Amino acid sequence: MEEPVKHHKKRQLRRLVTERPYQIIAGSAAALVLAGGASAALAATDDAPVRQENTAAVAELGSRLGEVASRGEARAAVPSPSASPSASPTAAPAAAKATTDPDTTPKAKPKPPSTKVLDYTYEAQTAYWNCGPAAVRNALSASGVETTQDAMVAPLNAGENGTNSAEDTTRGLNQMVKGNPYRTHMFGGSASPAEMDQLQADVVKAITDGRGVVVNIAGDATDTDGGWHSFPGGHYIAVVGYKNDGRTVRIADSANPALPAYWMSTIDLANWAGTRGYLPRRIRA
Repeated sequence: MEEPVKHHKKRQLRRLVTERPYQIIAGSAAALVLAGGASAALAATDDAPVRQENTAAVAELGSRLGEVASRGEARAAVPSPSASPSASPTAAPAAAKATTDPDTTPKAKPKPPSTKVLDYTYEAQTAYWNCGPAAVRNALSASGVETTQDAMVAPLNAGENGTNSAEDTTRGLNQMVKGNPYRTHMFGGSASPAEMDQLQADVVKAITDGRGVVVNIAGDATDTDGGWHSFPGGHYIAVVGYKNDGRTVRIADSANPALPAYWMSTIDLANWAGTRGYLPRRIRA
Protein backbone atom coordinates (compact mmCIF):
# COMPACT_ATOMS: atom_id res chain seq x y z
CA MET A 1 0.00 0.00 0.00
CA GLU A 2 2.97 2.31 0.47
CA GLU A 3 3.62 2.51 -3.16
CA PRO A 4 0.19 3.82 -4.20
CA VAL A 5 0.26 6.27 -1.29
CA LYS A 6 3.61 7.66 -2.33
CA HIS A 7 2.47 7.98 -5.90
CA HIS A 8 -0.65 9.80 -4.74
CA LYS A 9 1.36 12.33 -2.71
CA LYS A 10 3.72 12.87 -5.59
CA ARG A 11 0.78 13.62 -7.88
CA GLN A 12 -0.58 16.16 -5.35
CA LEU A 13 2.83 17.82 -5.06
CA ARG A 14 3.20 17.93 -8.82
CA ARG A 15 -0.27 19.43 -9.09
CA LEU A 16 0.61 22.21 -6.63
CA VAL A 17 3.86 23.00 -8.40
CA THR A 18 2.41 23.08 -11.90
CA GLU A 19 -1.05 24.59 -11.35
CA ARG A 20 -0.37 27.42 -8.88
CA PRO A 21 2.11 29.28 -11.08
CA TYR A 22 -0.29 28.86 -14.00
CA GLN A 23 -3.16 30.19 -11.93
CA ILE A 24 -1.10 33.18 -10.70
CA ILE A 25 -0.06 34.01 -14.23
CA ALA A 26 -3.61 33.61 -15.49
CA GLY A 27 -4.92 35.78 -12.66
CA SER A 28 -2.34 38.50 -13.44
CA ALA A 29 -3.29 38.52 -17.09
CA ALA A 30 -6.97 38.82 -16.22
CA ALA A 31 -6.21 41.77 -13.94
CA LEU A 32 -4.46 43.60 -16.77
CA VAL A 33 -7.15 42.96 -19.34
CA LEU A 34 -10.29 43.21 -17.21
CA ALA A 35 -9.35 44.83 -13.96
CA GLY A 36 -13.00 45.37 -13.00
CA GLY A 37 -13.99 41.68 -13.52
CA ALA A 38 -10.90 39.92 -12.20
CA SER A 39 -12.62 38.29 -9.18
CA ALA A 40 -15.28 36.62 -11.36
CA ALA A 41 -12.62 35.34 -13.76
CA LEU A 42 -10.67 33.78 -10.94
CA ALA A 43 -13.70 32.26 -9.16
CA ALA A 44 -13.47 29.15 -11.34
CA THR A 45 -10.20 27.99 -9.68
CA ASP A 46 -10.39 25.48 -6.81
CA ASP A 47 -7.33 26.68 -4.89
CA ALA A 48 -8.52 29.09 -2.12
CA PRO A 49 -5.05 30.41 -1.18
CA VAL A 50 -4.34 31.16 -4.83
CA ARG A 51 -7.70 32.94 -5.17
CA GLN A 52 -6.95 35.07 -2.11
CA GLU A 53 -3.45 35.92 -3.36
CA ASN A 54 -4.70 36.78 -6.85
CA THR A 55 -7.62 38.78 -5.47
CA ALA A 56 -5.24 40.89 -3.38
CA ALA A 57 -2.96 41.46 -6.37
CA VAL A 58 -5.90 42.50 -8.53
CA ALA A 59 -7.15 44.89 -5.84
CA GLU A 60 -3.70 46.48 -5.47
CA LEU A 61 -3.28 46.82 -9.26
CA GLY A 62 -6.76 48.33 -9.59
CA SER A 63 -5.92 50.85 -6.87
CA ARG A 64 -2.73 51.88 -8.71
CA LEU A 65 -4.57 52.22 -12.00
CA GLY A 66 -7.12 54.43 -10.26
CA GLU A 67 -4.32 56.64 -8.88
CA VAL A 68 -2.77 56.94 -12.34
CA ALA A 69 -6.13 57.90 -13.83
CA SER A 70 -6.69 60.49 -11.08
CA ARG A 71 -3.30 62.09 -11.69
CA GLY A 72 -4.01 62.24 -15.42
CA GLU A 73 -7.33 64.01 -14.82
CA ALA A 74 -5.65 66.46 -12.43
CA ARG A 75 -3.00 67.31 -15.01
CA ALA A 76 -5.66 67.80 -17.67
CA ALA A 77 -7.54 70.21 -15.37
CA VAL A 78 -4.47 72.46 -14.83
CA PRO A 79 -4.11 75.01 -17.70
CA SER A 80 -0.87 75.01 -19.63
CA PRO A 81 1.64 77.67 -18.40
CA SER A 82 2.04 78.85 -21.96
CA ALA A 83 -1.68 79.45 -22.36
CA SER A 84 -2.73 83.06 -21.99
CA PRO A 85 -6.14 84.79 -22.22
CA SER A 86 -4.59 87.30 -24.59
CA ALA A 87 -3.85 84.48 -27.02
CA SER A 88 -7.54 83.75 -27.52
CA PRO A 89 -8.93 84.20 -31.05
CA THR A 90 -11.22 87.01 -29.89
CA ALA A 91 -8.21 89.13 -28.81
CA ALA A 92 -6.62 89.10 -32.28
CA PRO A 93 -9.04 91.54 -33.99
CA ALA A 94 -8.58 94.08 -31.17
CA ALA A 95 -4.80 93.93 -31.55
CA ALA A 96 -5.09 94.32 -35.32
CA LYS A 97 -7.38 97.31 -34.92
CA ALA A 98 -4.96 98.99 -32.52
CA THR A 99 -2.20 98.85 -35.12
CA THR A 100 -4.38 100.33 -37.86
CA ASP A 101 -5.81 103.28 -35.95
CA PRO A 102 -4.63 106.62 -37.39
CA ASP A 103 -1.93 108.50 -35.52
CA THR A 104 -3.60 111.57 -34.03
CA THR A 105 -0.45 112.93 -32.35
CA PRO A 106 0.01 116.60 -33.32
CA LYS A 107 2.98 116.99 -35.61
CA ALA A 108 5.43 119.82 -35.02
CA LYS A 109 5.76 122.27 -37.90
CA PRO A 110 9.08 122.06 -39.73
CA LYS A 111 11.59 124.72 -38.80
CA PRO A 112 12.17 127.36 -41.52
CA PRO A 113 15.49 127.07 -43.34
CA SER A 114 18.33 129.24 -42.08
CA THR A 115 18.80 130.70 -45.57
CA LYS A 116 16.36 131.07 -48.43
CA VAL A 117 16.35 133.26 -51.54
CA LEU A 118 13.40 133.16 -53.94
CA ASP A 119 13.79 132.90 -57.70
CA TYR A 120 12.71 136.17 -59.29
CA THR A 121 13.21 138.27 -62.39
CA TYR A 122 14.60 141.72 -61.88
CA GLU A 123 13.55 144.92 -63.61
CA ALA A 124 14.84 148.45 -63.01
CA GLN A 125 12.19 151.14 -62.74
CA THR A 126 11.31 152.77 -66.05
CA ALA A 127 10.66 156.25 -64.61
CA TYR A 128 11.94 158.26 -61.66
CA TRP A 129 8.53 158.13 -59.96
CA ASN A 130 7.41 154.51 -60.44
CA CYS A 131 9.61 152.72 -57.89
CA GLY A 132 6.37 151.51 -56.25
CA PRO A 133 5.06 149.62 -59.30
CA ALA A 134 8.59 148.33 -60.01
CA ALA A 135 9.05 146.99 -56.44
CA VAL A 136 5.64 145.32 -56.52
CA ARG A 137 6.42 143.81 -59.92
CA ASN A 138 9.77 142.41 -58.64
CA ALA A 139 8.14 140.99 -55.50
CA LEU A 140 5.38 139.33 -57.53
CA SER A 141 7.95 137.68 -59.82
CA ALA A 142 9.48 136.10 -56.69
CA SER A 143 6.04 134.61 -56.00
CA GLY A 144 5.79 133.24 -59.55
CA VAL A 145 3.41 135.96 -60.79
CA GLU A 146 4.58 137.85 -63.86
CA THR A 147 3.25 141.31 -64.63
CA THR A 148 4.57 144.69 -65.82
CA GLN A 149 5.30 147.98 -64.11
CA ASP A 150 2.76 149.72 -66.30
CA ALA A 151 0.06 147.21 -65.30
CA MET A 152 0.65 148.01 -61.62
CA VAL A 153 0.40 151.80 -61.92
CA ALA A 154 -3.41 151.94 -61.69
CA PRO A 155 -3.84 149.45 -58.79
CA LEU A 156 -1.30 151.49 -56.77
CA ASN A 157 -2.78 154.90 -57.75
CA ALA A 158 0.78 155.80 -58.73
CA GLY A 159 1.69 158.95 -60.67
CA GLU A 160 4.45 161.51 -61.10
CA ASN A 161 4.35 162.14 -57.39
CA GLY A 162 5.05 158.49 -56.76
CA THR A 163 3.04 155.99 -54.67
CA ASN A 164 1.46 157.44 -51.55
CA SER A 165 2.03 154.69 -48.95
CA ALA A 166 2.60 151.03 -48.22
CA GLU A 167 -1.16 150.63 -48.01
CA ASP A 168 -1.31 151.21 -51.78
CA THR A 169 1.25 148.51 -52.49
CA THR A 170 -0.65 146.13 -50.20
CA ARG A 171 -3.83 146.68 -52.17
CA GLY A 172 -2.03 146.20 -55.50
CA LEU A 173 -0.40 142.93 -54.37
CA ASN A 174 -3.65 141.46 -53.07
CA GLN A 175 -5.29 142.18 -56.43
CA MET A 176 -2.69 139.97 -58.10
CA VAL A 177 -2.77 136.91 -55.79
CA LYS A 178 -5.47 134.74 -54.28
CA GLY A 179 -6.79 135.03 -50.74
CA ASN A 180 -5.70 138.62 -49.90
CA PRO A 181 -2.67 137.35 -47.95
CA TYR A 182 -0.88 140.70 -47.59
CA ARG A 183 -1.25 143.05 -44.60
CA THR A 184 0.61 146.30 -43.84
CA HIS A 185 2.76 147.07 -40.82
CA MET A 186 3.18 150.79 -40.29
CA PHE A 187 6.02 152.30 -38.24
CA GLY A 188 5.23 155.44 -36.25
CA GLY A 189 8.86 156.52 -35.92
CA SER A 190 12.15 154.82 -35.09
CA ALA A 191 11.71 151.04 -35.04
CA SER A 192 11.68 149.53 -31.57
CA PRO A 193 13.53 146.27 -30.74
CA ALA A 194 10.15 144.49 -30.75
CA GLU A 195 9.38 145.85 -34.23
CA MET A 196 12.80 144.76 -35.46
CA ASP A 197 12.09 141.24 -34.22
CA GLN A 198 8.66 141.37 -35.84
CA LEU A 199 10.15 142.43 -39.18
CA GLN A 200 12.59 139.53 -39.02
CA ALA A 201 9.80 137.03 -38.24
CA ASP A 202 7.54 138.43 -40.97
CA VAL A 203 10.27 138.27 -43.60
CA VAL A 204 11.20 134.66 -42.70
CA LYS A 205 7.56 133.53 -42.84
CA ALA A 206 6.80 135.36 -46.09
CA ILE A 207 9.89 134.08 -47.90
CA THR A 208 9.37 130.56 -46.54
CA ASP A 209 5.82 130.68 -47.93
CA GLY A 210 7.19 131.81 -51.32
CA ARG A 211 6.16 135.48 -51.16
CA GLY A 212 8.27 138.57 -51.64
CA VAL A 213 8.02 141.55 -49.24
CA VAL A 214 7.69 145.22 -50.26
CA VAL A 215 9.19 147.89 -47.95
CA ASN A 216 8.65 151.65 -48.07
CA ILE A 217 11.87 153.31 -46.86
CA ALA A 218 13.19 156.84 -46.47
CA GLY A 219 16.61 158.26 -45.63
CA ASP A 220 20.01 156.57 -45.71
CA ALA A 221 21.25 153.05 -45.04
CA THR A 222 24.40 150.95 -45.53
CA ASP A 223 24.43 147.40 -46.88
CA THR A 224 26.65 144.58 -45.59
CA ASP A 225 29.32 145.38 -48.23
CA GLY A 226 29.49 149.01 -47.09
CA GLY A 227 27.44 150.39 -49.99
CA TRP A 228 25.62 153.64 -49.28
CA HIS A 229 21.95 154.00 -50.25
CA SER A 230 20.21 157.35 -49.88
CA PHE A 231 16.57 158.19 -50.63
CA PRO A 232 15.57 161.31 -48.65
CA GLY A 233 12.18 161.62 -50.36
CA GLY A 234 11.26 157.92 -49.95
CA HIS A 235 11.58 154.78 -52.01
CA TYR A 236 10.15 151.25 -52.45
CA ILE A 237 12.24 148.09 -52.50
CA ALA A 238 11.49 144.36 -52.63
CA VAL A 239 12.86 141.79 -50.17
CA VAL A 240 13.36 138.48 -51.98
CA GLY A 241 15.39 136.39 -49.52
CA TYR A 242 17.11 136.12 -46.16
CA LYS A 243 20.01 134.39 -44.42
CA ASN A 244 21.27 133.94 -40.84
CA ASP A 245 17.73 132.94 -39.79
CA GLY A 246 16.39 136.25 -41.06
CA ARG A 247 18.94 138.56 -39.44
CA THR A 248 20.11 139.54 -42.92
CA VAL A 249 17.82 140.19 -45.90
CA ARG A 250 18.27 140.16 -49.68
CA ILE A 251 16.99 143.37 -51.33
CA ALA A 252 16.04 143.77 -54.98
CA ASP A 253 16.36 147.53 -55.65
CA SER A 254 14.89 148.94 -58.87
CA ALA A 255 16.68 152.31 -58.50
CA ASN A 256 20.04 151.33 -59.99
CA PRO A 257 20.36 148.53 -62.56
CA ALA A 258 24.12 148.56 -61.97
CA LEU A 259 23.44 147.34 -58.42
CA PRO A 260 20.21 145.33 -58.71
CA ALA A 261 20.51 143.50 -55.38
CA TYR A 262 22.41 143.63 -52.06
CA TRP A 263 22.35 142.27 -48.51
CA MET A 264 21.40 144.36 -45.48
CA SER A 265 20.93 143.57 -41.79
CA THR A 266 17.31 143.37 -40.70
CA ILE A 267 18.01 145.98 -38.00
CA ASP A 268 19.26 148.47 -40.58
CA LEU A 269 16.28 147.76 -42.80
CA ALA A 270 13.90 148.35 -39.87
CA ASN A 271 15.58 151.68 -39.13
CA TRP A 272 15.46 152.57 -42.83
CA ALA A 273 11.67 152.00 -42.80
CA GLY A 274 11.24 153.63 -39.38
CA THR A 275 9.03 156.49 -40.57
CA ARG A 276 7.27 154.46 -43.25
CA GLY A 277 6.13 150.86 -43.36
CA TYR A 278 6.33 147.47 -45.04
CA LEU A 279 4.15 144.58 -46.03
CA PRO A 280 3.18 142.03 -45.19
CA ARG A 281 2.58 142.59 -41.50
CA ARG A 282 1.61 138.94 -41.42
CA ILE A 283 1.03 136.21 -43.98
CA ARG A 284 -2.14 134.15 -43.97
CA ALA A 285 -2.04 130.63 -45.45
